[in-house]
Amino acid sequence: MARLTEDNVRLAREIVARYPRPRSATIPLLHLAQQQDGYVTNDAMAHIGELVGATSAEVFGTASFYEMFKFEPVGKYLVNICGTMSCALMGAEELIHHAEHRLGVKLGGTTPDGNFTLERAECQAACTEAPCLQVNYRYRYRVTTEEFDALIDDLAAGRLDSEIPAHGTVARVRQRITSDRVVGAVPPEDVVDAPEWLDGKAAL
Repeated sequence: MARLTEDNVRLAREIVARYPRPRSATIPLLHLAQQQDGYVTNDAMAHIGELVGATSAEVFGTASFYEMFKFEPVGKYLVNICGTMSCALMGAEELIHHAEHRLGVKLGGTTPDGNFTLERAECQAACTEAPCLQVNYRYRYRVTTEEFDALIDDLAAGRLDSEIPAHGTVARVRQRITSDRVVGAVPPEDVVDAPEWLDGKAAL
């Protein structure tokens, strides 16, 4: 179980500094922890709690609300096949059965080589593109069984590494905000004036 590395602690402090209250940085720090280890460890949640002024239970309470955060190791590639109504009507069940056979694991399982974890997902908000799936939350649309096999072959061979990073990586380009560009957020209790946009509308 890993706490955040020294480099990630420095990055975490930069992220926390963007918010008027440290606890507001909890979700970005959870993503940082998951990018570090591929999942969110208990030690990482305790460490995040120390950084934002929360208990590890409060950090877990936030993280466990979101499907994207995992609390045990998953494969390098997390394959989520949507099984909700539109996808189900367009062949998602057949695609799931095919995926189980191709990968040799049932839903929730990880291949012995650690490359693939297979899951069923609820609606992925691409109903017109059914059946759809995501690999590490990168979309594939109107997937046939043949296209699924080709996708698995390409992932296993590393041919999609530039497009689909290992699980946990939300983005390859991390936002950096220089001190002269900071928004100047303040705690809500310190706000005394109406927002500028509201003042402008009132003047009209």
